[in-house]
Amino acid sequence: MENSTDVKKEKKDSIIEKIRELQELISKSKYNKRTQHAIGLYKAQLARLKEKQQARSSSGKKGEGYAVRKTGDGTVVLLGFPSVGKSTLLNSLTNANSAVAAYAFTTLTVIPGTLDYKHAKIQILDVPGVVHGAAAGTGRGREVLSVIRNSDLVIFVIDVFHQEHYEALSKEVYEADVRINQKQPDVKIVKTDRNGINIGTTVKLTKIDKKTIEDIIKEFRINNANVVIREDIDADQLIDVIKGNKVYLPAIVVLNKIDMMGKEELDRVVKAIKPDLCVSAEKKIGIDDLKEMIYKKLKIIRIYLKEYNKKADMEEPLIMWHDSTLKELCFKLHKDFVSKFKFAKIWGKSVRFEGMKVTKLEHKLEDLDIVELRMK
Repeated sequence: MENSTDVKKEKKDSIIEKIRELQELISKSKYNKRTQHAIGLYKAQLARLKEKQQARSSSGKKGEGYAVRKTGDGTVVLLGFPSVGKSTLLNSLTNANSAVAAYAFTTLTVIPGTLDYKHAKIQILDVPGVVHGAAAGTGRGREVLSVIRNSDLVIFVIDVFHQEHYEALSKEVYEADVRINQKQPDVKIVKTDRNGINIGTTVKLTKIDKKTIEDIIKEFRINNANVVIREDIDADQLIDVIKGNKVYLPAIVVLNKIDMMGKEELDRVVKAIKPDLCVSAEKKIGIDDLKEMIYKKLKIIRIYLKEYNKKADMEEPLIMWHDSTLKELCFKLHKDFVSKFKFAKIWGKSVRFEGMKVTKLEHKLEDLDIVELRMK
């Protein structure tokens, strides 16, 4: 009788082999209208196999993970390979005291710090250095990448002497189901009991046709559904929507240690990877620009509160997210304020005129708005 462990190993090896075959097929296939359908199906099959592989490799494993409590007005993760200067960068940005040394793997746990900027208190996390294969579990990689999934912004820290790290990091983050600097595709899929796959579009599709869409959806064992597509998506975006486990995050690419390289060589590296910012964490070059970029990427807004017949408190604003509503403002102040809300008077960009009376809790606020709440 065949050992159950041997059977499991054979199945695992079979999945790994099929994954390799599909990856090779995709990499060797030239994308055009004729191959669009086949490549789309290869990608769907690959996604399903990877899902199966991950489920099997994680079954029965609890994993230690990293317990990180989110605090402040936003959470930012410093991500990079070992010895790229993340700890030094954390210390330059915040009041943290992360261990710094000239060898790999100095950071063995998550080190938090707080960036105080424009009245916002932003949590910065220095996580252990990522290594190749992190998304597959190498070097506590899954735990590190899980911290990213719960953050609000990722900073890729790239060593100026290792530009190849950028592509490698991007791949690991993508494999961990995190989509950097992307928005969730405007696609809605509603399963039904009958009538097959019905596809409706409000835009012209140039990267994928309806036949490919239908067959990819069926590859995921969905045979009846109403599909509405409101943007020009490709096969990868469709697969992401079907799987529904993706996290969409803004990111900043920072090239570090620029003080250690000559201008001509630095220009070549900058041209190759196109970072958002060049810094020296050690010499504190570009740190103020990075603080401003973090603040803007998080889309933080400041709301000033005013009491009836009194001047607004312009010293300490309430920190909110971009597109926050009056309802969210009320809830942040006190949960009972939502039910007791009568109207608000607002001065600022979100209203047509100063001191405008607003009765709808769905009203979206803008940066530097002054709000006077009136309760029932």
